[in-house]
Amino acid sequence: MALNPDKDLKVYFSIAEVAEMFGVNATLLRYWEKHFPQIVPKKGGRGVRQYTREEIDKIRVVYNLVKVRGMKLEAAAALIRKNKDGVEKTSELVDNLRSIRSELADLRTSLSHLQ
Repeated sequence: MALNPDKDLKVYFSIAEVAEMFGVNATLLRYWEKHFPQIVPKKGGRGVRQYTREEIDKIRVVYNLVKVRGMKLEAAAALIRKNKDGVEKTSELVDNLRSIRSELADLRTSLSHLQ
């Protein structure tokens, strides 16, 4: 999941923005905060969550384990605790592969229109 290029200079993202990035609802992000202690968004006035890019990267790892690979929360949390660096690298790889797959599908569609 790539961040919106218009938001490259933005430091904090709202829970609604992060939920939209991953195609999930805000309730799920709050639920994941309870199960994954490494996800700790900054809380502004009135308890409003503010996510940094680092927090978004942590959510990306959880998303890939739970939503993409279908792991249970407990298994995903244990894997992250045991092999944090490996899980993060795998998560990055999965994101890159999904992006490549999307580009290939677009190319295929473009080529089929040429025939």
